Amino acid sequence: MESGYVTTPFGRRPMSLGMLASQQLAETIEPGMKRSKWKLFRAICEARPALGVTDRALTVLDALLTFYPDDEISEEKGLIVFPSNAQLSLRARGMTPATLRRHLAVLVEAGLILRKDSPNGKRYARRDRAGAIGEAFGFSVAPLLARAVEIESLAAEAVADRELLRVTRERLTVCRRDISKLIAAALEEGVSGNWEGISAMFRALLARIPRVATAEDLTPLLDEMGLLRAEIINLLERRIKAKKIDANESQIEHHKQNSNPNSLYELEPSFEPKQGEKAAADNENAGPSDERRLRQPSGGMSNRAGGAADPGAGPSLKSFPLGLVLQACPSILDYGPGGSIGNWRDLMSAAVVVRSMLGVSPSAYEEACSGMGPENAATVIACILERGGHINSPGGYLRDLTRRTERGEFAIGPMLMALVRAIGPTARHAS
Repeated sequence: MESGYVTTPFGRRPMSLGMLASQQLAETIEPGMKRSKWKLFRAICEARPALGVTDRALTVLDALLTFYPDDEISEEKGLIVFPSNAQLSLRARGMTPATLRRHLAVLVEAGLILRKDSPNGKRYARRDRAGAIGEAFGFSVAPLLARAVEIESLAAEAVADRELLRVTRERLTVCRRDISKLIAAALEEGVSGNWEGISAMFRALLARIPRVATAEDLTPLLDEMGLLRAEIINLLERRIKAKKIDANESQIEHHKQNSNPNSLYELEPSFEPKQGEKAAADNENAGPSDERRLRQPSGGMSNRAGGAADPGAGPSLKSFPLGLVLQACPSILDYGPGGSIGNWRDLMSAAVVVRSMLGVSPSAYEEACSGMGPENAATVIACILERGGHINSPGGYLRDLTRRTERGEFAIGPMLMALVRAIGPTARHAS
């Protein structure tokens, strides 16, 4: 376009500041800049939502570009196309004149083309004696060339967003399948746990999936489902480990019975001295083999009845990221050193303070640390603090959770996710 040239529309069509801005933008084309018109059109199709144009408007733009004589758009080859409405309608798949005019206006408003109207509103070109076009009136595609970098960038973003949405959908589908089949396997195998509550949580997550979703909608759901899947796998793995421990110990006991059938340890009944009896004197008079027998718990394998593992040797709960714990339990932040929590040591220090404040006995907290692990025990204390108004006896509640952990019936993940959903976006984060 000529520098500083302003053209106004023919007839009753009004002039607008947007049209003036588009004309000024069209004058900023860098010298020597050129683009393949069909590659640029493909980028416009990719970036269509960001550019604010409809698919029908793109059909009209496609038809307009067919009238540009070369494959590459450049200032040297001219930027004006001047087809009649009849010709343009034929190349726009037979679009009616009224529809054609409406979508041409959409392209102008979107800043993709400009009108350069002649004095009588007709589209034509004046040629010199050599046949070269001197001046043309019609539609200018200069904005396409001026905005080429912007359009290509928007197209790249749209492709990346679409790929992210595809990957997120695939991961969500796999996660849904995993959770569904793992729950079914746990129920079929009779694994202990709150499977009814886990199934209800899974159904609630499924109900939150929108019909038309973006990657931003699905990412938090995928994170929550990933936590739920991790908790289910944790429960199942603990059941598998408990079975292996029982099988190994049974083999050891069987080996002992067969290796020395005449042992007094196997023939004599084992017993545990009652409180008040002279157990200490018995220990002093007993020989080495008797001393081992007195230290052996009564009932042989009775402590492992029902497949429960020894709390001291059982597998610990899975620890969750500190950031997630603080997001779910922001109240614990006030009890950290200096009013903040930056690491697990700070959280465990805060848990000791809160434990005393809640009236949880030191023995109950020590049992929780032994059965769950110190990080998870501190996490549970933070959860109890967050739900303080709903728990009558924090100490008894903590002991109950410790026993359920030893039986493989407790998981921290659902508790944390419930608190995250209850708190919502107002949750504080550690500094």
